[in-house]
Amino acid sequence: MAIFFYNSLTRKKEEFNPIKDNEVKMYTCGPTVYNYPHIGNLRTFIFEDLLHRWLEYRGFKVIQVMNLTDVDDKTIKNSQANKMSLKEYTDIYKKAFFEDIETLNIKKATYYPAATEYIEEMIEMIKVLLDKGYAYETNDGIYFKISSFPEYGKLAHLEKDELKAGASGRVSLDEYEKENVSDFALWKKWTPEDGEVKWESPFGPGRPGWHIECSVMSMKLLGETFDIHCGGIDNLFPHHENEIAQSEAYSGKKFVNYWLHSVHLIVNGEKMSKSKGNFFTLRDLLAKGYSARSIRYALLTTHYRKPLNFTFDLLIQANSSLKRIDDFIFALKNINKEGQFDEFLKSVLDNQIKKFEEAMDDDLNISEAIASIFELINIYYENFDNITKELANKVIEIFKRIDNVLGFIFSNEQKDELTEEEKTLIEERTKAKKEKNFAKADEIRNILLSKGIELRDTKEGVIWKRIK
Repeated sequence: MAIFFYNSLTRKKEEFNPIKDNEVKMYTCGPTVYNYPHIGNLRTFIFEDLLHRWLEYRGFKVIQVMNLTDVDDKTIKNSQANKMSLKEYTDIYKKAFFEDIETLNIKKATYYPAATEYIEEMIEMIKVLLDKGYAYETNDGIYFKISSFPEYGKLAHLEKDELKAGASGRVSLDEYEKENVSDFALWKKWTPEDGEVKWESPFGPGRPGWHIECSVMSMKLLGETFDIHCGGIDNLFPHHENEIAQSEAYSGKKFVNYWLHSVHLIVNGEKMSKSKGNFFTLRDLLAKGYSARSIRYALLTTHYRKPLNFTFDLLIQANSSLKRIDDFIFALKNINKEGQFDEFLKSVLDNQIKKFEEAMDDDLNISEAIASIFELINIYYENFDNITKELANKVIEIFKRIDNVLGFIFSNEQKDELTEEEKTLIEERTKAKKEKNFAKADEIRNILLSKGIELRDTKEGVIWKRIK
């Protein structure tokens, strides 16, 4: 089955054809390690995780690079404000980033290059751009001359007169106004404001601009042309546009074949900002009592090219959806009916999984994919008496395979054993019920519930499941 992605470069869905048949090389813009990632960042990281997982589900070997921006205007400014060296400061937030992605069950990338590890390679690339006439030197740095690259603006689909109007200006900041079409800094010469942050170069002491960092790290690890480049829509221009210009000017080759961008996250219908009190990190939400699993579900299940309106009601709905999945799997695990597959239910299983796969092949249409799973659950509940143990086990195995893509179905599972104390409590409750001491039985049930164990009395006896 063919996979289709919406390519920001062409602004249309295209069939995905990687450079190598069974391998995908993918670059995903990672964090600038000056603070904790906010939920907008995390939405992008989770979309990229879904992409990685789906490609693996379809049989591709995925080589993913996610960069760590550990030198730029913000990291320097914040490290100085905290009276720390750049490395001491950024190491704190590198560690926090890895903790957050592990908490959210995001698969590890193949490589996590830090910008400060590739300074020499950046200097070499700048030298080539100078030699080719794509860059020029000023008293404050080396700049890329966008008028020397005729295809500048092809990703953002800028008009040629816009480029001409902006070509005479320069921007030294790493991040600047999106409508500012100007020559951008490849190397920023040292100033006293940079403190101890500087590297020696043929152009004098200084540091790289933000844009060239990603070009160098991606090409060094993935090659001069690779398959997929991802990021948030806010990076499309100027950051990704600048990456294309400097990379293709340097190599003379097409930089990336497919560009995928996730759309903005808003909170309660408004842009997220600290001044509005609607700015949240993963740690903020966990501190409020929401589970990482619910947060992952909430950030994942809106299509990446649609705006996500994040609310606390969304987290509550996510928790309810996950509980329905949990209850279904729990019910399947406790089916003991023997016999052959029910042909109708077998066909339902096959059809719904096919729907799931077709939706995911269609530009990661996660909303339709998730809907197919809940349709399956609803039909199976309507025909629950016809489910045999063998079919139940097959459904569970397929759900485990699907969870390699979704990452939230079984991530809440703990070991399927009880502690000796828990076994004793269940035995005492069973005994209390036999003796019609219902007050004691209810008390023990509540004790177990406080430990995260839910009991259910069935005609086959008491069954239990962990709920937290």
